[in-house]
Amino acid sequence: MIKYKKHTLDNGLRVIVHQDKSTPFAALNVLYRVGAKDESSDKTGFAHFFEHLMFGGSINISDYDQELQNVGGNNNAFTSNDITNYYLTVPAENIETGFWLESDRMLSLAFSKKSFDTQQQVVIEEFRQNYINQPFGDIWHLIRQQAYKEHPYQWPTIGKEIKHIEEATLEDVKEFFFQHYAPNNAVLVASGNVDFDNILALAEKWFGPIPRREVKQRNYPTESAQKEFRTQTVHRDVPNDMLMWSWHMEAKNTDNYRCGDFTSDVLASGNSSRFYQKLVIEKQLFIDIDAFISGEEDPGLFLIIGKPADNVDLQEAKKAVFEELEHLKNEMIDTKELEKIKNKFEANLLYSESSYLDKAMQLAAYELAGDVDLINTQVDKYRAITTKQLQEFAQKTFVDTNCNEIFYLSNAKKES
Repeated sequence: MIKYKKHTLDNGLRVIVHQDKSTPFAALNVLYRVGAKDESSDKTGFAHFFEHLMFGGSINISDYDQELQNVGGNNNAFTSNDITNYYLTVPAENIETGFWLESDRMLSLAFSKKSFDTQQQVVIEEFRQNYINQPFGDIWHLIRQQAYKEHPYQWPTIGKEIKHIEEATLEDVKEFFFQHYAPNNAVLVASGNVDFDNILALAEKWFGPIPRREVKQRNYPTESAQKEFRTQTVHRDVPNDMLMWSWHMEAKNTDNYRCGDFTSDVLASGNSSRFYQKLVIEKQLFIDIDAFISGEEDPGLFLIIGKPADNVDLQEAKKAVFEELEHLKNEMIDTKELEKIKNKFEANLLYSESSYLDKAMQLAAYELAGDVDLINTQVDKYRAITTKQLQEFAQKTFVDTNCNEIFYLSNAKKES
């Protein structure tokens, strides 16, 4: 049981505190309810761009990293389609420095032309290196564009096109900041060797004066049910072929989502998984194949991505994959197989929440999802999943009219 205390400031900032006296350190996590899905379709990549800009100087602090390093701290951040998360760790006695730094950039960035130009070039170069020039770099662009026609999950966090960042202006950045970066659109979690009353006093001191803002309301189009099998073939300068399939599934924190999570483990988690045993070892059709869920807040995707072995007929490889899916639809998995998956899930979850920083991030994420106590009940919810539910998930999900397929083929193999 992970204990925590909650309080909401008058400006809407939710504050959560978890005390762990076994460590001399403390973590501060600030989670904003803004991600790539909050962007306009003609101005994408801004949430990720902002992750970079937030380290480029705030209104009263010119060098965030240096100030944090001066007190022995470290920091990082990440952006997804749903959220943007900033976190830092410091010796517990220096936690107020973290409050000072995070509150100042929530108050306002410096919006300097120098910082803007620098980070703009950094993000443009990241786009080029990781998504344009990198082998298989456009996979997520292809997958999302194929699967989503209405919902803004159509593009990855880097953005739909590089020109959206190239053409961004300082005014665009200011508008995006004040629409989303606000105390009433964030969750602050302090964990480690901290005291609730002291943290609450620091939150009031440093974040309390920041005014509430008119946050842009989330109003996304609901993705219509897919009614046709979609397939495409692309040729790229890559060393080997890749086969990809995706199916729509339900949103996070639902039983359907948990069933998808377990199903991906049954198929592809470890050397004892069905894909590895049947398709890699026994039939030698793939050198690598994985199944996973996209893990989004709104209805997301169940995905299978595999690298076929050399000289394998791709239709034969596809047939073998779909035969395994048919097994899931027609036969309930053995209770021992499910119990093994549950034990592995529980162990992984407990490990992921083992440190004070991990707990801070998890508490923030669950609070933003609407139920912070999921940090204590999630295992029970997964434990309650039955073999019948997994079969029903497969029957509902793995149907042709819900499937998106990509044959990602190597030009080198085509030419040979």
